[in-house]
Amino acid sequence: MKRTIRTTLLTTGALIAALGVPTTAAHADAPAPRIDLRVLIVSDGGPSTDAIAAELDTAGTPYTEIDLARADRPVIDAEYLADTVDGRERARFQAVVLPNDNPFPANSPEMAALVAYERAYDIPQVDAYTYARPEAGLQYPVYGGYSGSVDGARAEVTAAGRSGPFGYLEGPVPFEDNSPTVGESYAYLSTPVAGADFTPYVEAPIPGTARRGSLVGEYRHDGRRELVVTFVYNRYQQQFRLLARGIVRWMTGGVHLGASRNYFAVHVDDVFAADDRWNSTLNCTPGDVDCTDPNATPDPIRMTPADVDHATAWQREHDFTLDLAYNGAGSVDHREDNNGVDPLADKFVAERGAFRWINHTYTHAFLGCEQDTTVVPWRCATDADGSTKWVGRDDLSDEIAHNRVWGRIAGLPLEDGELVTGEHSGLRVLPQQPADNPNLAPALADNGITWLASDNSREPGQRQVGAATTVPRYPMNIFYNAGRAAEQVDEYNWIYTGRAQGGSGICEDNPATTTCLPAPLDTATGYTEHIVPLERQIALGHVLANDPKPHFIHQSNLAEDRIAYPVLDGVLTTYDTLFAENTPVVNPRMEDIGSELRRRAAWRAAVQSGQVTAYRIGGTVTVEGPDGMAVPATMPEGTTRAGSPFGEAYAGERSGWTSSATAPLTLTLPSSAASATAGDADGSVPVTRPAPDTRVPEGVAEPVAPAAGS
Repeated sequence: MKRTIRTTLLTTGALIAALGVPTTAAHADAPAPRIDLRVLIVSDGGPSTDAIAAELDTAGTPYTEIDLARADRPVIDAEYLADTVDGRERARFQAVVLPNDNPFPANSPEMAALVAYERAYDIPQVDAYTYARPEAGLQYPVYGGYSGSVDGARAEVTAAGRSGPFGYLEGPVPFEDNSPTVGESYAYLSTPVAGADFTPYVEAPIPGTARRGSLVGEYRHDGRRELVVTFVYNRYQQQFRLLARGIVRWMTGGVHLGASRNYFAVHVDDVFAADDRWNSTLNCTPGDVDCTDPNATPDPIRMTPADVDHATAWQREHDFTLDLAYNGAGSVDHREDNNGVDPLADKFVAERGAFRWINHTYTHAFLGCEQDTTVVPWRCATDADGSTKWVGRDDLSDEIAHNRVWGRIAGLPLEDGELVTGEHSGLRVLPQQPADNPNLAPALADNGITWLASDNSREPGQRQVGAATTVPRYPMNIFYNAGRAAEQVDEYNWIYTGRAQGGSGICEDNPATTTCLPAPLDTATGYTEHIVPLERQIALGHVLANDPKPHFIHQSNLAEDRIAYPVLDGVLTTYDTLFAENTPVVNPRMEDIGSELRRRAAWRAAVQSGQVTAYRIGGTVTVEGPDGMAVPATMPEGTTRAGSPFGEAYAGERSGWTSSATAPLTLTLPSSAASATAGDADGSVPVTRPAPDTRVPEGVAEPVAPAAGS
């Protein structure tokens, strides 16, 4: 085992003076220093520092990253860390993230500069993934601790964690175990060194003992504060996603730019219409343009009034609202075929206030190019000169307007600016249609459409289509053509097994497909034992990643076996076991999601182009940015703006977007957050050799396999 060396070099004051770092402690009458709201991340290229950077990026929290492997990187010295602005001392970073407790060579002047800086300005340090050792406040694992896999372990937030930075969690922090053949989580479990000022925030059982070891804890020593993390993770893993908010809260003291929520929205397409059923003999869907067998007979799936009752009861149970994307022609056609009767539409209209409603076009027509279905797969029809034939502007506009009128007559509570086209058609579809229908943008403008749904598996980024902005939606791998679990499994087997097993061979043609199966699933058990857990995990991953994009399923999935509910139940029930009541799932409608994504993009561009400056002086936070820019921020409870409470309460903090402003934004912190003091220094400075190489398991760099097409 590699040992570390600890020597006492200088007293704190002497060290700070030697390095040229200002110290407010030496000048009691000096004005309070300015602390810039920016995080310094020192990366070794490992997944843990990358995960923290990704968390800050998604929330909109400014940071500077230094890659230790780059020869042209800046040198971390006193001048890099601090300076003076307008006669006031400035700390350029509010927190420091290191790959471990000391990633530099022995006697490194860079580590010494960081130590002095952290002491002078009470700047916290996160050790993103470090070995348990006395220099980090912990016993070596060989002394009654543990080094090894924690796949499937159940960690717990301690009482100190719940009353501190992890107070948004209910308690359990389960570690993933997605594959018996891949090591996904490696950890060092240990207990604090005798006499160390170490507070465990997250612990797990030490195998073979009745004791628990720290996975995340705070170590106070030598006038510094470190958050010591002793397990490896990546940005996708559930255990990190659960703890990420608390890591950021700890290192920023709950005062930072950027904001995050746990979002979950579910769109149900094709309401009032019927979805054609998968045919397990033909391995295609009769009624679909690519199912050309002359003997294929469509077998439609359509909800019943009892399914509506189930949906409304389910919503009440979970305090959750589904967004129903409807096609009015589905009801009109049904009445024509059934002597003017449509009990489903009547029931939905009677319960219309229980749901949110989105225009999904009147007939669910394909609104891109005119499709030539004489070949499989279909292609765009062309004129004699070879130019593409497009669905016309009037036809597009009629589909939108007619459905809106039908919904208004039915009394559906609509937002006129929202639209989901059938199959997201009109937008480009590769490989057949590489460009948008040129008539789409004018038709959207004709009808005042401002938010247009797109398929996240095709276009994960938001973009403009004329005056409208897209809202990417995650397709759940619950098929539109399945009303029964056995049908879902049969089609799943066809898609994701090899040709020798009777499958489509897509996995042989495209080895990158992530949901491939080694063998067909049992049609009786495969849905509940394989598909449901996987889809639940993927969707929950989006929820925990501050990702507001909606998911979409189809009305067929709420009919017959109601196969969507086990997945949705799994997401919401699991969430409730993990999070405290102060951190509810946020369930926004489509226009709010679009606005959130658009504001984020504008904010990210402003931060990356250096147009945003933010700092804290004592109990005042000041943010300067482009005129009219909305600012996302997270602050402690009690923070005010112009005398009024700032933001909204969420996860034990105040956070949200400010309204646009032309003057600098000023926030006043509560007195409890306005006076942070550094810990006492004992005069000794740890100078250590690099930590032992922290082991990165085989599977840690890979995200959970996403759903096909997601």
